[in-house]
Amino acid sequence: MSKRDYYDVLGVEKGASKDEVKKAYRKLARQYHPDVNKDPGAEDKFKEAKEAYEVLSDEQKRAQYDQFGHAGAAGGQGFGGFGGAGDFGGFGDIFDMFFGGGGRSRDPNAPRQGADLQYQVNLEFEDAVFGKELDINIPREEECDTCNGSGAKPGTKPETCTHCHGSGQLNQEQNTPFGRVVNRRACPYCGGKGQIVKEKCSTCHGDGRVKKSRKIHISIPAGIDEGQQIRVAGKGEDGINGGPPGDLYVVISVRPHDYFEREGDHIYCELPLTITQAALGDEVEVPTVHGKVKLKVPAGTQSGKTFRLRGKGVANVRGRGQGDQHIQVRVITPTKLTDRQKELLREFNEIGGNGSTEEQDTNFFQRFKKAFKGD
Repeated sequence: MSKRDYYDVLGVEKGASKDEVKKAYRKLARQYHPDVNKDPGAEDKFKEAKEAYEVLSDEQKRAQYDQFGHAGAAGGQGFGGFGGAGDFGGFGDIFDMFFGGGGRSRDPNAPRQGADLQYQVNLEFEDAVFGKELDINIPREEECDTCNGSGAKPGTKPETCTHCHGSGQLNQEQNTPFGRVVNRRACPYCGGKGQIVKEKCSTCHGDGRVKKSRKIHISIPAGIDEGQQIRVAGKGEDGINGGPPGDLYVVISVRPHDYFEREGDHIYCELPLTITQAALGDEVEVPTVHGKVKLKVPAGTQSGKTFRLRGKGVANVRGRGQGDQHIQVRVITPTKLTDRQKELLREFNEIGGNGSTEEQDTNFFQRFKKAFKGD
């Protein structure tokens, strides 16, 4: 099978700079390196990218490739090696990405921060509006009290792994057509811990950590909304080897209200009115989350009219003012009328009850024509 163009392999233009070539290579290496990608074909793509980088990152090899193609690159400087012993043909960058420090292994017993935890709290509508204090029980992993996290039976200690000598990693050398590759993997004998526990703790069974449930008090701020999070520092899982604990993230879910709807800091609701109330006007009581308030409905109020009650919404969770409550009128048309009510409505219609409606319709269409003409 013919080889692909090296520039196409890395996805760069022919005039790409060294930095652009290196950046493209590092991106592909992260994606297809055998230590992170176990998909079939990933290793071949990684080797293909490495080969392209070997040529395009070297000025002499690149010039030969640009002039003679793959034959020129292969006949350049014995293309089988990795370049200089200290350079590893760009593999120092790869070791930096996966292992840190140019291939130096990390200490498996170094302190590490504990994992962050996430917990969902379901709040009533009013609790989200006004805030709440509550206790929650968080299941999390903690250091075993019996062995103090060592995993060993009290009175004994873990022993240094004789296979990896405490590093937690083993090197596996492999000869390839491009030279010798060194893969660094977790030691299978100690599980990457660098230590072996021969006599295990009966409480944690050698793991050094146990599952526990902890009661944590949290304060829900007024104005919090659906999907927002509260970070509780240091209440995640305990750190490893004396490292700091992780954090707890409380995700808020708010149950819907039967009457109110919320958008940001504003509250919306509908106000049902009879035809008589809408036509003659009235003073009615409307509910808010802050209690009932009186609202004057002017005569001739139409269905869909919206009234605003300033400051009757939700306090902004970041202290940026207070929202409003918006009330939309919904005129209820009666469906069951007595004979007397029907008679009165007919009489109302005969004496010009629909005159005002016609006048309003005329005004509406005049405004529509004016807007349509752009006047």
